[in-house]
Amino acid sequence: MKRLVLGTAFGCLMSVANARDVGQWESVNPGVREWYQALMQPDNPAASCCGEADAYWADSFEVDGDKYVAIITDSRPDEPLRRKHVDVGTRIVVPNHKLKYDQSNPTGHGIIFLSRGDYVYCYVAPGGV
Repeated sequence: MKRLVLGTAFGCLMSVANARDVGQWESVNPGVREWYQALMQPDNPAASCCGEADAYWADSFEVDGDKYVAIITDSRPDEPLRRKHVDVGTRIVVPNHKLKYDQSNPTGHGIIFLSRGDYVYCYVAPGGV
């Protein structure tokens, strides 16, 4: 378990570093940039949710029994964000322990943070601006 946590944290750090290398942080509102950088995983407050390179807008959602399902609505180009492509309309079951409710959301979008292997780091519901 310790290796999994360390590996996830390292992967996040590498993703965030890549995101900064391509300069997309320069065009982001400073308040939103700080929010991305300070966002921590709800089940592991010592680990980042990662950054913009792992973030996909998910403005739609469904509740299926006791499961929350985020629906990708992000049509931004993936290349500038250096992220893998996830089709608009893709449904992702969000584990309950990855739902983030303890901070406002200044982006105006629901956001799901995914690893390249589709592991959910965090999900922040739409609203709360």
